[in-house]
Amino acid sequence: MTLVINCQEENMASAQKIMVIRHGEKPQGAVPPYGVTVDGEQDVNSLLVAGWTRAGALAVLFAPSRGALQSPELAQPQTVFAASDDAGKSSKRPEETVSVVAQKLKLQVDTTYSVGQEQQLAAAAMSCTGVVLIGWEHKHIPLIANAILGNTSAPQTWPGDRFDVVWVFDLNATSDAYQLTQVCELLLPGDSPEPIPVISS
Repeated sequence: MTLVINCQEENMASAQKIMVIRHGEKPQGAVPPYGVTVDGEQDVNSLLVAGWTRAGALAVLFAPSRGALQSPELAQPQTVFAASDDAGKSSKRPEETVSVVAQKLKLQVDTTYSVGQEQQLAAAAMSCTGVVLIGWEHKHIPLIANAILGNTSAPQTWPGDRFDVVWVFDLNATSDAYQLTQVCELLLPGDSPEPIPVISS
């Protein structure tokens, strides 16, 4: 059962900050290393062990137990969304990735929206109050960005090998528009310090 927290009915921009991440590391088909569920069962639609490791590190990134957040652009979420797994028929990875931080903060993950419903998801996220965290499938994250920004100024391709970036959308109270900042996670070995580039067409 899903639950929307701190969100309004109207499609008005009120969320101060929306943070979007790609799910953690995934298996490459039905070959080792395998994806595993939270119970340790082999599952092609779940995260690799490395992905679960990232999920745990993200909980500390967004909700540190001691001290300040690693980046001033980040904030502790009050609402968490993830792509629906369509009753077990598609990827569980977005929800798995945000589940650890949600559990730490005693929040329920809202899985109302599926991949392909990025416009509806963006509208719901923008209507929330406070800070929102979204876990999604990488090929469709630019569509979320376009809906939030109202333009295509964000990178329009999320590289298949990047699991290590947070896209942060901050609401400008004066213009009632969002501005995108990229925060490199730098959580696991091999994480890049470089943002995802905008590729000119």
